Order: sequence, then structure tokens, then C-alpha cells
Amino acid sequence: MSALAARVAAVVPCKDEAQRIAATVAAVAALPQVSRVVVVDDGSTDGTAAAARAAGADVVRHERNRGKAAALETGVRRVRELERADAVTNLDDAADPAAARPAALLFVDGDLQETATNLAVLTTAVLDGSAAMTIATLPAQITAGGGRGLVVGLARGGIEHLTGFRAVQPLSGMRCLSPVAFDAASPLARGWGVETALTVDVLRAGLTVLEVPCELQHRVSGSDWRGQVHRAGQYRDVWLALVRRGWRPWHRG
Repeated sequence: MSALAARVAAVVPCKDEAQRIAATVAAVAALPQVSRVVVVDDGSTDGTAAAARAAGADVVRHERNRGKAAALETGVRRVRELERADAVTNLDDAADPAAARPAALLFVDGDLQETATNLAVLTTAVLDGSAAMTIATLPAQITAGGGRGLVVGLARGGIEHLTGFRAVQPLSGMRCLSPVAFDAASPLARGWGVETALTVDVLRAGLTVLEVPCELQHRVSGSDWRGQVHRAGQYRDVWLALVRRGWRPWHRG
């Protein structure tokens, strides 16, 4: 395997995933493309951080919940800190151009468990330079969710209006990004608007985005009041992300 093929850093934002995070970390860490796994515990009240650390991840903890975008940004900062430390420690690698480059970034939801082994397909196009960002499209989930597609429709329509790109699964959180793509989308949109904004910002930078089928299973939001509150927050954050990028749904013609 080339040196470049091992230049992916995984960032796993999560909250209250003590029962699932260890399996997710183990599956991601086993991918030959992945050089490190950073878990960001975004204000969990259970043993998420301890479970992730025991599974071998580098763990950063937010004492209070700050939202997915903030967790991703914290994770990427930690990745770059670790890379700089490695560069100082491994001076012999300074002559290796691949070792000197920032790693590509693999964003992973913490609840994928063993199915995270299938994320390798996201890295191929980014590592060979044929895409700046890949997005996982998931199969039908074993457990059906409780939503009615309102947030998905909002995100899909807004992305298409702003960029001409019609996303199959615009809210998918599993993505691989080149360093250039991440920089193009920084600072990230707040909260649950982060995925929608990532797609818009990377495309507007003139970079290539590909959706890639990926056999993943995750915990879906139910139809109870917690699920409804979650979807309301998603809708708000996606709407704000689109409006701040010039989408004007109230304008006609």
C-alpha cells in the first residue's frame, strides 16, 4: 500500500454512545487507510469518553453539548495538532512528501458499530484525487425512522437551487474530505446544518463531490417526542445554513 493510502484521519463526533462507540472505533481503526481516530465526546452524560479511549481512540471532551459542527471542528483541530506533533517526532519523514501533507478527513457517526468497516469506499476517490468530498448513501435501515422526509426535502431542494447538484442523501454525516475541501467549507455551519452547508460550500469552491453507496446501519430517530424535537432542530439548522448561503425560498420568479 502506498504512503498516501494511509493518510486518512477519522473524526467521530458523538453524544451518549457508550454502548456503540467502542465497536465503531474498532471498526474504523482497522481500516488500512486510517492512520488515527479522534473521538469528540460532545457533552455526554454516560461513559462514552471512557469507552472510546479504551477502544484506542484519541478522545477530546466538550463539558457541555455544543452541537455537531463544533464537535467536528474540535476533532479536526485535534487531528492537525497530532500531525504537527508527529512531524516534530518523526523528522526522518520530512523528505517524504506524502508524510508532510495534512491527512484527508473521514467523518464518522458514532453509532455505526461494526458496519463502519464499510467506510473504506469513501476514501478511494479522495485519495486518488478524483473527488474532493465523498458522501455515503445508506441502504434502507433495519429499524425504520419516524420522520416524514421534511428535513431531507428542504436540504435537497436548497442544495439543488444553490448549486445545481441533486443529492440522494443530503443529510448523510459519513463523508471523506480532502484538506482543501474542509478549508473551503470552514468555518462550518452551525449544528445540524453542517452537512447541507458542506455540500454547498465545497461545490461552490469548484470542487468535485461524489455520492458513494455504503453499507452502513445506524440508530435512527424515532417518532416519539425526542425524535420530533431532534427533527425540529435539524430543520431549523438546515434552513439557517441555506439562507446564509443565499437561498431565498420566499422569493418567487
